[in-house]
Amino acid sequence: MKIREIVDTLDAEVVCGESHIDEFVTRGFASDLMSDVLTLDTDEMVLITGLANMQTIRTVEMADVKCILFVRNKQVTPQMLELAQEEDLVLIRCKYSMFNAVGKLYTAGLSPVY
Repeated sequence: MKIREIVDTLDAEVVCGESHIDEFVTRGFASDLMSDVLTLDTDEMVLITGLANMQTIRTVEMADVKCILFVRNKQVTPQMLELAQEEDLVLIRCKYSMFNAVGKLYTAGLSPVY
């Protein structure tokens, strides 16, 4: 699934990394526990989370995740945006709950990590 399809499916907003929206992600993982993210094979994965803080950006940097979807209309702080731009990350936000967003993405064809 292209990142653009995630944006379209969820009527989401690209906050950072718009130049990468035609790149692919094949799997999704939803969690607010960043320690769980560090245990995964993150190749071509989108992280779906409601945890909008610097810890999230630092975690995906270490885990080599390139795309974060923030649910529940979470706001990206200027510090988060600055680091995400430095790391060339895609940040997206949508209005849906995590449950609803994951359901819509699964129905649209995004596979789970496990």
